[in-house]
Amino acid sequence: MRGHPSRSRAALQAVSPVALLALAGCKGPLSTLHPAGPAAHSIATMWWVMLIGAAVLFLLVVGIFVLVVRRPGWDSSVSPARWIVLGGLVLPAFVLLPLLAYGLVTGERLLPLPGSQAPQRIEAQAAQWEWTFRYPAHGGVQTRNVLLLPAGTPVDMVVTSKDVIHAFWVPRLAGKIDAVPGKVNRLRIQADQPGRYEGTCDEFCGVGHAGMRFAVIVHRPEDFQAAMAQALAAPEARQ
Repeated sequence: MRGHPSRSRAALQAVSPVALLALAGCKGPLSTLHPAGPAAHSIATMWWVMLIGAAVLFLLVVGIFVLVVRRPGWDSSVSPARWIVLGGLVLPAFVLLPLLAYGLVTGERLLPLPGSQAPQRIEAQAAQWEWTFRYPAHGGVQTRNVLLLPAGTPVDMVVTSKDVIHAFWVPRLAGKIDAVPGKVNRLRIQADQPGRYEGTCDEFCGVGHAGMRFAVIVHRPEDFQAAMAQALAAPEARQ
């Protein structure tokens, strides 16, 4: 009997580092579970809902398995055909159909649909291995590897590529979208608070892919015009 506490303690010590590593991934500049914008909040919430749904389905399956193992003959009154229907169709549908409906509704809300507030428009062009951002509403000024945004304002990113397929992604602010040569894709993005965020290319695009990142600087709305004027005056600014 004395060996049981020590075995439990050893098991806990073995599991703890794994749990800490898993929790460490919940925050950081590229964490989808540390959202800072409406779209990112919706994505993070959907992730948690899907995780809970998967856990419920897993526990139901494990519960049936435990009953079968610990109480032999418990399932003898149920025919194989009924097990297939109940376990293979009814049980998954009970969990998966609500998750599917929730995912479809959430995905619809993430689309850049027309709304009451007309979003600003910023063009993003990917090229091996850098990002160029152009601001049509501000004289066509361009910034390289730095995206400037006003806080609390929806912005439609118009994304394309100059060479190969890339993917535009700011995990804490929105989902990702492909940058495809000869094609324009749109992604609505919004930051709740001023600050600095990190963006990256999320599609392997060659030897420089790992370093193809960009900074997202979010300004207060009253400071955004000054930030754009400063960007326009910078030597590397192009129109």
